[in-house]
Amino acid sequence: MSTARAYSVALVGVEGAIVEVEAAIGGGLPRMVIVGLADAALAEARERCRAAVHSKGLGWPAQLVTVNLSPATLPKAGSHFDLAIVSSVCAAAERFDPAVLDDLVLLGELGLDGRVRPVRGLLPALLAAVAAGFGTAIVPAAQYREAQLVEGLTVWGVADLLDLVAVLLGNPPDQHPAAEPEAEAQPTAGKDLIDVVGQLEAKWALEVAAAGRHHLFMHGPPGVGKTLLAERLPGILPDLDASESLEVSAIHSLAGLPLHDGLIRRPPYADPHHSASLASVVGGGARMALPGSISRAHRGVLFLDEAPEFPPRVIEALRVPLESGRVVLGRAMVHAVYPASFQLVLAANPCPCGNAVTRGAQCRCAPMAVRRYAERISGPILDRIDIHHHLTPMSRAYLKAAQAGGEPTAVVAARVAEARARQRRRLAEHGWRTNGEVPGPALRRLLPLPRGIELVDEAVTRGLLSARGVDKVVRLAWTIGDLAGVDRPTRDHLHTALAMRRGEQLGVMSDARA
Repeated sequence: MSTARAYSVALVGVEGAIVEVEAAIGGGLPRMVIVGLADAALAEARERCRAAVHSKGLGWPAQLVTVNLSPATLPKAGSHFDLAIVSSVCAAAERFDPAVLDDLVLLGELGLDGRVRPVRGLLPALLAAVAAGFGTAIVPAAQYREAQLVEGLTVWGVADLLDLVAVLLGNPPDQHPAAEPEAEAQPTAGKDLIDVVGQLEAKWALEVAAAGRHHLFMHGPPGVGKTLLAERLPGILPDLDASESLEVSAIHSLAGLPLHDGLIRRPPYADPHHSASLASVVGGGARMALPGSISRAHRGVLFLDEAPEFPPRVIEALRVPLESGRVVLGRAMVHAVYPASFQLVLAANPCPCGNAVTRGAQCRCAPMAVRRYAERISGPILDRIDIHHHLTPMSRAYLKAAQAGGEPTAVVAARVAEARARQRRRLAEHGWRTNGEVPGPALRRLLPLPRGIELVDEAVTRGLLSARGVDKVVRLAWTIGDLAGVDRPTRDHLHTALAMRRGEQLGVMSDARA
């Protein structure tokens, strides 16, 4: 009996584990057996690999072929093990020296005609390979550019099985990466704040949310600009740094989204429809736990338009991720952990018809229907939202004045970047980057309280703030102070933070910014 082994990667969440793909030939009737806790897609590799080898005239061993995926206790899912399986079988059949597989990780799916197809999760798999000490990887040619994003790794892109054999024999083909399809425009590309007419207070709330990475709830009648504002939030957020960019790109790779333009440098934006299932929003799946919308929005914005229309269990599932910044998807044999540190933006109408509490409009909903609609978003979720803002329709005079001009995204983004820089300098030694990330105990212990803190005491006494609400008001006050360029929030900043927390009108915007 002859044996050989190759290496691939099994993904559990965004974490990867090296898998030894061992092949043994001999000892029984001609057939192929795969053991090692493989899922259905991997079990079907028997037919894919055998047909691919025959299509290229390489010949499949006319003996019993046993493939073991080690460690056997680790669940394996996906079709990216195909290249490692074929390589180990061919090495065991003495088609090339098995020693060439020692420092090599192989990832790729085989077609029946021998073509090598792209696979999901390539980036996190290669990062795991580098962490495990591997120096070379063979990947699908269509993902050659994506693989080159990983530092410290020699990458070979193969288009078909003959290219793979050539690399393993020491005669690699010239690397000419496949032409990348034109990248799709980002959902928020070209959307400028200057397009939003009026709504000065809402724009200010958006700026504060961006500066401190606070969650935002906008409610008001249809057509007042809730969606327009939410779509423009990513544009005023700063670029991702190197570590954030790699983290976000790995998640998108695992979700099967192409990285045409290299690493993702801008904060992502996810806006699932209200008919989306729990698994599509939070993450999950029948065969393997894939990242959902909340993970694809990691380091970016998750926008839930018409939030009361979402199933209650979807909204309630956001409780833990909003606090912990991650989501744990439990399965029978494994738990997949995905990062989910997103900025939540909710938008809602005041009632099903949208006209309740709207001056000059007539609501057609029964009082009980209005109440049930408002209660679809629970108190614990609302308590986790930093800023509550009610948008109202504009009057004709106000609309005319608003059309005269407004601030473009670039101007607002510059103020946000400056405020973020102040936060980084203040919080650098503690490991946080924005006010919204600072835990409550650390907020009270490490930072001086804003001036006028008795305002918060009064609100607590009157039952207007929870303990979590107190921390959120203090964080908001610090962010407003950072936008104003002061070293410590003033009483006015704290008063504005209280108003934003409780959804009250802010009055003259110049006063709020001072």
